[in-house]
Amino acid sequence: MMLYFRKLFLTALVLSLWSVANAAAPVMVDGEWLAANLKNKNVVLVDMAADETQYDRFHLPGAIYLPYYAIVKPRQKDKVTLPLSDAELVKRLGQFGIHRDDHVVIYDDMGSLNAGRLFWGLERIGHPKVSVLDGGLVKWILDGRKVVNAPVHRKPTRYVARGGGRDNLASMEDVDHASKSGSVLIDARSLKEYVGDTKKHEGGHVAGARWWEWTRAVDIEGGFIRRPAKTLQAELESLGAGDKTSPVITYCRSGHRAAQTYLTLRSLGYEQVRLYAPSMKEYGQYRKKQLKLGTRP
Repeated sequence: MMLYFRKLFLTALVLSLWSVANAAAPVMVDGEWLAANLKNKNVVLVDMAADETQYDRFHLPGAIYLPYYAIVKPRQKDKVTLPLSDAELVKRLGQFGIHRDDHVVIYDDMGSLNAGRLFWGLERIGHPKVSVLDGGLVKWILDGRKVVNAPVHRKPTRYVARGGGRDNLASMEDVDHASKSGSVLIDARSLKEYVGDTKKHEGGHVAGARWWEWTRAVDIEGGFIRRPAKTLQAELESLGAGDKTSPVITYCRSGHRAAQTYLTLRSLGYEQVRLYAPSMKEYGQYRKKQLKLGTRP
């Protein structure tokens, strides 16, 4: 009998440890959490500061630098900015020494603009554990935490993807359908871009899209951290986007700002969020063609 209970206890212990090891990572972590995990070998800290010289001056201890331009590419025929394909992103991660089993924690110095884009990409390929440091470098420094200037380089490896990623990339056809069906579309650009110039048929937004500039999610005076969840949820509800189980598509001009909005929605618990990566750079060209043909998209 004692042997039976001992086996039962060991089995429960193993399952408990397995659950902890495989628990989903929080979308956002704060400085206190990161400070306690800086020496965790499973945590890979990725700096995505806007300027590489910023990384050279100072960065968080142990952080590698991954520039924004390394995870996007231009489509030459129309100058639309596209994300890397799944295969290209997997290869890029390997080049920077990132394994699939690593808990990747991303930060930048601009309100998670760059971090949001990589976060979206890692969710797309099914990376098990990825988080963004709330407030990034700005909040970390304001809190008086340690920074260093010695560069960090990880040995290149082979990243092995195993699928299971999120369906979080929207196409132009998806946007068109959402526009006509009344599904939630969020325009993360400035109000001026959203309104556009109706006389010249320049700028403007996708029909039916709600305007919610990406900066609405950022408490700049508080150190570039995310604004309180209740505040953001109330604003989204006022836009008709309060249901966390309904599909939402975010877009901007090139997918950059909209990726930060994607991150914000995911951190609030929204499950069916997609990014229209080519955004208005592509949709604007499509709309002009439709207007010339005498139809409206």
